[in-house]
Amino acid sequence: MKSKKTVLMILLAFVLVLGGASVLYNRLGENLAPEQLAEQAPQASEPVSDNSAGSGESEPEKVLAPDFTVYDLEGNEVHLSDFIGKPVILNFWASWCGPCQSEMPDFDEAYAELGDEIHFLMVNMTTSSRESFEKASAFIEDKGYSFPVFYDLDSNAATTYGVYSLPTTLFIDAEGYGIAQATGAIDREILQRGIDMIK
Repeated sequence: MKSKKTVLMILLAFVLVLGGASVLYNRLGENLAPEQLAEQAPQASEPVSDNSAGSGESEPEKVLAPDFTVYDLEGNEVHLSDFIGKPVILNFWASWCGPCQSEMPDFDEAYAELGDEIHFLMVNMTTSSRESFEKASAFIEDKGYSFPVFYDLDSNAATTYGVYSLPTTLFIDAEGYGIAQATGAIDREILQRGIDMIK
């Protein structure tokens, strides 16, 4: 009888600790979220020759965003380099990804406002076993999103950018230089900060 009481007390204590830990995790996780928009770290440039004026070092060089190949809805090849001349917002997503779904209305709203000034490349991670061209296309159609969607059928874009976490968003200026990156879902305020960095 005493051992049953002891087991029940231990079980009850375990449930209380587990419940408290869950609540604490959720509250702290909301308040202590890391900065989501990071500027791209430029590569160091070569020092200026000794006979040059100044501090002895030149400004850091910008880093060109690497090119990749994805496909449009009709199956045509599309390259990042096709969009040089206007700033680009490059977003990697999947229809099964909850955080991706949460940020898409903000992207669609920004596209409706700025689609003439900025290229939006919403790149679907189509090569996973959980995602297909059909699922992704149906998701976009069902939600009524108007931004352009591209499909990473060969994992070329994801491999090029080392994308292993969804969503991931990159902000690229009109000359093709990577300016900032966000990993995880972003809200409209962070999206606007990224836009302001590339406009």
